[in-house]
Amino acid sequence: MSPPLDSGSAEEPSGDLRSVLVTSVLNLEPLDEDLYRGRHYWVPTTQRLFGGQIVGQALVAAAKSVSEDVHVHSLHCYFVRAGDPKVPVLYQVERTRTGASFSVRSVKAVQHGKAIFICQASFQKTQPSPIQHQFSMPSIPPPEELLSYEELVDKSLRDPELRKKCPIGLTRIAAQEVPIEIKLVDLPRLGQQKAKQMFWVRARGYIGEGDMKMHCCVAAYISDYAFLGTALLPHRYPVRFMVSLDHSMWFHAPFRADHWMLYECESPWAGGSRGLVHGRLWRRDGVLAVTCAQEGVMRVKQQKLESKL
Repeated sequence: MSPPLDSGSAEEPSGDLRSVLVTSVLNLEPLDEDLYRGRHYWVPTTQRLFGGQIVGQALVAAAKSVSEDVHVHSLHCYFVRAGDPKVPVLYQVERTRTGASFSVRSVKAVQHGKAIFICQASFQKTQPSPIQHQFSMPSIPPPEELLSYEELVDKSLRDPELRKKCPIGLTRIAAQEVPIEIKLVDLPRLGQQKAKQMFWVRARGYIGEGDMKMHCCVAAYISDYAFLGTALLPHRYPVRFMVSLDHSMWFHAPFRADHWMLYECESPWAGGSRGLVHGRLWRRDGVLAVTCAQEGVMRVKQQKLESKL
């Protein structure tokens, strides 16, 4: 893939301001052929490993086993056990198939001798096609006109009502430690009518045009952040337990993960203690870059009155 033509992107830094997602989070340690070790950078308050980190690291491991002229077009993952944040993760790559146009890699993430995550990624050589279409990008304010996540945290800390209504953990620590920048288009609240939210997102720091494979790995990390919570927005129940079951991504066009992209998330269905969420990552120039889907377990604390009925 050639580097994207992305309008309205941030200026390139003059110094060494490489994104920590490249230098640390997605920088795997090779142990043997097709065997890598990944370490942790940010652990959520749940003390479970962040799913986006596992997806991103697994895609890095898979991408190391294919040639430079192929790029990931899809991945499908299952989270089978909770990750332990106290120990590293081992990634074992199986070269399932290497074809003329498509190559498939299977990745198993292991801790304590057991699989915690399995993934299949498919890579394709660039092929032109006369068949092209896409949805239209929503018309929303640009990121420059919106509050940063840190500014929103400060505002919520000064406004008790805003802090009480906000369904996501707006804490100063979370805003500082997550290696991605976020600007919410609208502040989502539990009990709102639609199971939908949109926010601008990009990696902190500089990645550069470089290898498109790395931008895809960074997008895999970003794609899991605040994603499943979209299914909770039409409801007022406080969360007791929420965890991803599976995660899929389709990569459509080249992009820069260190440039602002719009993440459009919506949940078409929830039931049976599970929720389904769809997502679209848009470039600023209106090109649909990535499509995502995820299902997860969601258990909530129901009101005492309802539990008696």
